[in-house]
Amino acid sequence: MCGFKRRDFLKGSTAMLGSLIVASPGGVVSLTEESDIGKVDHIAPDVFFHVGDLSRGLCNNGWVIFEDYVLVIDANFPLGAQELLPKIRAVTDKPVRFAFDTHHHGDHAYGNQTWVENGATPLAHTGVIEEMRRYETGYYGGKPGRWEESAKERPDVKGSRLKPPSLLFPKDLYFDDGKHRVELVHLGIAHTHGDAMAWLPKERILFSGDVCVNGPHNFVGDGNVEKWIATLSAAQKLGAQLVCPGHGSRGQGTLLNDQRSFFQAIYRQVEALVRARKSSQEVKDSIGKVRDELLGQSSIARYVGDGFASQVEKVYTEITGEHFPTSRQAAQAARSWHAHAHGLQLVG
Repeated sequence: MCGFKRRDFLKGSTAMLGSLIVASPGGVVSLTEESDIGKVDHIAPDVFFHVGDLSRGLCNNGWVIFEDYVLVIDANFPLGAQELLPKIRAVTDKPVRFAFDTHHHGDHAYGNQTWVENGATPLAHTGVIEEMRRYETGYYGGKPGRWEESAKERPDVKGSRLKPPSLLFPKDLYFDDGKHRVELVHLGIAHTHGDAMAWLPKERILFSGDVCVNGPHNFVGDGNVEKWIATLSAAQKLGAQLVCPGHGSRGQGTLLNDQRSFFQAIYRQVEALVRARKSSQEVKDSIGKVRDELLGQSSIARYVGDGFASQVEKVYTEITGEHFPTSRQAAQAARSWHAHAHGLQLVG
């Protein structure tokens, strides 16, 4: 693990949660305080949003109450799933029948077993299984992966077992009981190669997973930034009025544009350096200047965080096919940052 400290992460993330302006479906603007973390947010009839505690690596969740069952958005870590279940049961006695993994990362999918034990079927885009095979586990006969590493550090993972989603869709999957409609849609590669989002067309609400976050929570190591920008453009065409991100406070539909603008700004800066024939070392040395440039843009400054150097390098690699000097150490640092930011070594 790198020298990333828990207090640094908390300073860069929960501080954001305490100061972001968001909007309700009715257009009422309010502040989301740190005290809202862990509270149930009733954002529309039968539709709920829950901000996860980042200090314990928990993602945000959502759920929709249909006529006969409940659909949960993101399985979370086992700890997050266990804490969410009684909150769902407090507002409905209908059974949770489906748990939708927006992507394969542990804080969004490792809680699947908990949901299965409570009668739900985990589901996801087909790319989630492909990513699990590549990164997550020896479950499929390969070498141990992130699941096994997580089990060493998180008691909730160690006390559970990996349960990959068993209901898969290649492009989209709809839930519709005549009153509510939820469209699970894969719009392209972004944070990972298996991202999907939950779109509620009647309410104009989008649960974006980590395709769109609100704050310094972007990890780019498993995705493609250029394609991520295109996927965000496709998501904007849905016309969401409310976006519930995988991490950070919920926000207006403009949140998608802010996330897209952040990546576009990095791309423009790195492309300019490449056109100027700067070496990989010179581009690396320019990270501080690029950071200052983005921090000067009020709509995207909140996205600049501890993973920024790895984000710049990822864009540089996509453009040139090259890595920065000591790229292996940089890549490991980025993964270590992501691990810490998603709860590893934070749960005793």
